[in-house]
Amino acid sequence: MTTPAPADLERGSGASWMDLWDRAPCGLVVLNDDGTIVAANTTLTDMLDIAGADLPGRSVEAMLTIPARIFYQTHFFPLVKLHGHAEEIFLTLRTRSGSGVPVLANAVWRDRDGGGQIHCAFMRIREREKYEEELLRTKKAAELASASKSRFLSMMSHDLRTPLGAISGYADLLALGVRGEVTEEQQADLARIKRASKSLLGMLDDLLTVAREQSAQLPMRLEVLSVRTELIEAESIVTPRFIEAGVGYRRDESAPDLTVRADRDRLQRILLNLLTNAVKFTPRGGRVSVGCSAVADRVLIHVTDTGRGIPAEMLGRIFQPFVQVDADDATNQKGMGLGLAIGRELARAMGGDLAVESAVGRGSIFTISLPAAAAR
Repeated sequence: MTTPAPADLERGSGASWMDLWDRAPCGLVVLNDDGTIVAANTTLTDMLDIAGADLPGRSVEAMLTIPARIFYQTHFFPLVKLHGHAEEIFLTLRTRSGSGVPVLANAVWRDRDGGGQIHCAFMRIREREKYEEELLRTKKAAELASASKSRFLSMMSHDLRTPLGAISGYADLLALGVRGEVTEEQQADLARIKRASKSLLGMLDDLLTVAREQSAQLPMRLEVLSVRTELIEAESIVTPRFIEAGVGYRRDESAPDLTVRADRDRLQRILLNLLTNAVKFTPRGGRVSVGCSAVADRVLIHVTDTGRGIPAEMLGRIFQPFVQVDADDATNQKGMGLGLAIGRELARAMGGDLAVESAVGRGSIFTISLPAAAAR
């Protein structure tokens, strides 16, 4: 606290600063080192129901209850003089009628010519409670808004899955020729419809996962899994993308067959997202490699690419929902920026984590950390 003394206010700043002194939301008082009141603001005199001119020149004990006087002499004043300050000290002030006003006191010591002064601020406990109640109300309102948003995302995801599933199903029926012979061009169109509906279903799954995560409704079925088996399964799904993109892929065959305790579906989702991102952001002719290692009671799965890398200022943000590395991602790459956010939450829900090391022009290394299980 650096409450200026009235003399400072008058010398330097004029009426506007005096207004600030008098209208401060807490009681302010300046004391000489012998406890004599030098000045008090209007907030304090109103709090004590005392005329402003009645306080200066009197002892501070005039505005303290008897127990508070003893505490001031034995604790408060020595504490301020020894350390130069005191924070959040409970005192009871005494009004003109003799009733008590509980306050929290903050004070600083200021050296003056020929001595020193104590500058004090008194906040009524009632006012503090009011502010705390307002904070609690604000927090509760934010939680309710978050819960409403999660319910909306969940309902929207469920409601949209049915028509999207129907679109995909009808595309399958048409491709089988149930409505007549299908030409190659029509097959290609139907395949595009299938891919588009599958992409939309994936986005809905992401939204539903976010809604469940925010409402702490992510069910986990933990079991002992072979990392090698899970990697091979994920590879079988994304290999066509690597071939199409002209990006090389290598899994470290020399790595031991480590085991983890994890949810199979959740782990597959993380792996598929990391591998898909790797091929998406690695240029033709680049490479993606996967390996694993054991550190203490953790198993680390590394996905390394030779892509463009991530700017340092983005490393702390890429795991936030709807955040993409730069504006080009939103226009040139499909997705909503949910994959990494969901991946980290899933990993943490399984007792692990998802982290990244990256530099622009040097590629990225994403590391999944999971609890180790007994070795095979």
